[in-house]
Amino acid sequence: VQLQAYGGGVVQAGGSLRLSCAASGRPFTNYGMGWFRQAPGKERELVAAINWSGRSENYVDSVKGRFTISRDNAKNAMYLQMNSLIPEDTAVYYCAAVSRVGSWSRPDYWGQGTLVTVSS
Repeated sequence: VQLQAYGGGVVQAGGSLRLSCAASGRPFTNYGMGWFRQAPGKERELVAAINWSGRSENYVDSVKGRFTISRDNAKNAMYLQMNSLIPEDTAVYYCAAVSRVGSWSRPDYWGQGTLVTVSS
């Protein structure tokens, strides 16, 4: 699976951004999809994940209520709607795919990162 993430940019605190991830290659519904982020000097963390059908979502506590992950299997795409952004959300965001028997500790595929910068 080839993944391409886009939609990052610079936004003021309190603002919103929508990230997109386009997938190609293997059948999209074979994979759960997720967004990771890595801030300067910090480890990469899983921010949000969605299962293959889109019926199950999980979020890291720091983004609950502010971020929404979704996917459109007809378009082979995944999204991350980010609202009420804070400077601590500044990071490079990566989309990733994990097979149905895989683990988020070791995703099968990664997209390139897209930088999100939240100014105070």
